[in-house]
Amino acid sequence: QVQLVESGGGLVQAGGSLRLSCAASGRTFSIYAMGWFRQAPGKDRDIVAAINWSGNTYYADSMKGRFTISRDNAKNTVYLQMNSLKPEDTAVYYCAASSVIGVLADPRVFRSWGQGTQVTVSS
Repeated sequence: QVQLVESGGGLVQAGGSLRLSCAASGRTFSIYAMGWFRQAPGKDRDIVAAINWSGNTYYADSMKGRFTISRDNAKNTVYLQMNSLKPEDTAVYYCAASSVIGVLADPRVFRSWGQGTQVTVSS
């Protein structure tokens, strides 16, 4: 079992920045990649970005240039730096972990999930 705990959400004005953190515990040796997803009210949960322990990254097209995913292997922690935030970025952001080697961008491989953290961007 892998446990994931997110932090760093909150309320920010449009154009502002937030950094989300996700700390993994438990069977962390089984993790190949970690990712961030988000779900706005009434919408599906979509992938935002993902990173494996080698540092390879994936970004959804709409996040490129504004969001940066990074990781600290020693701390089993993944970060999501979000800049130039827009009201449409408002959502619950979830951290997830995958043990499927070689796959980074397929949401179906992420089986461990955090509880989510709310990000609200005001206009």
